[in-house]
Amino acid sequence: MGNKVTTAIFPVAGMGTRFLPATKSVPKEIMTLVDRPLIQYAIDEARAAGITEFIFVTSRGKGALEDYFDLAPNLEEELRRKGKDDLLEVLQQTNMDSGAIAYIRQHKALGLGHAVWCARRLVGDQPFAVILPDDVIAAEKPCLQQMVEAYEETGGNMVAAMEVHPDKTSSYGILDVVNEEGNLLEVRGMVEKPKAEDSPSNLAVIGRYILSPTVLKNLDEMKKGAGGEIQLTDAIAADLDHGRKVHGYRFAGQRFDCGSKSGFLQATVSYGLARPDLREDLAEYLKSIVPGLD
Repeated sequence: MGNKVTTAIFPVAGMGTRFLPATKSVPKEIMTLVDRPLIQYAIDEARAAGITEFIFVTSRGKGALEDYFDLAPNLEEELRRKGKDDLLEVLQQTNMDSGAIAYIRQHKALGLGHAVWCARRLVGDQPFAVILPDDVIAAEKPCLQQMVEAYEETGGNMVAAMEVHPDKTSSYGILDVVNEEGNLLEVRGMVEKPKAEDSPSNLAVIGRYILSPTVLKNLDEMKKGAGGEIQLTDAIAADLDHGRKVHGYRFAGQRFDCGSKSGFLQATVSYGLARPDLREDLAEYLKSIVPGLD
């Protein structure tokens, strides 16, 4: 049902103030989780889901993000000369074909909805994905790939969903669910950052979306929502008002909020322990500093 999803938008215009002073000169998306920057995890997930066109919504000071995906011919030649083929292969995985990536500037921080709207002319009238690199999801099958497979049956709009503690609903877009069938949630409403007592559920929208181009038309109205920002959640909810379907998808995997320091540290430990070349040393160190750790 519907068209194939081949385009993804990556909103990366944020200043990363929670990671100052590091983000004074380094874009947050370039900060490394073990030995790969956050943005590489997002790109790899998109590729696994069949994405071939990548749109980055950036802002001032993000030049290093663009450079990261450029070729490094001198470095590649040096690795070849020294016979470091394993490192050469890793390096080449960061390269992007000419024309595969487009960069759009968001000149003012007006919200996630506005950032996505900035890419409207490149998206056109096709369904598209949105990936928030701050949300790193460790999964046997990448989260967006799970969603794309489900979307082929549902069409409409789809958002990744997970349960959060009721006290945390004011930090998320929250789903009002009318029916559940397996991993699919039939949604009848969405509320951005509700107080716990006003929240329709504790099912939060996480940073993976598959959206209809009608959502971009809804964003044309530039309606301000929670926090005085143009909210993507509100534009998706507007599709419900027009009788268009919205589904939540309970993904299989563990999500890390790498937009927070604690979440970034948790992800670092988890991904480090998952690496065969790092597991033993890291596990021994953790046992030495955490009494009773198995």
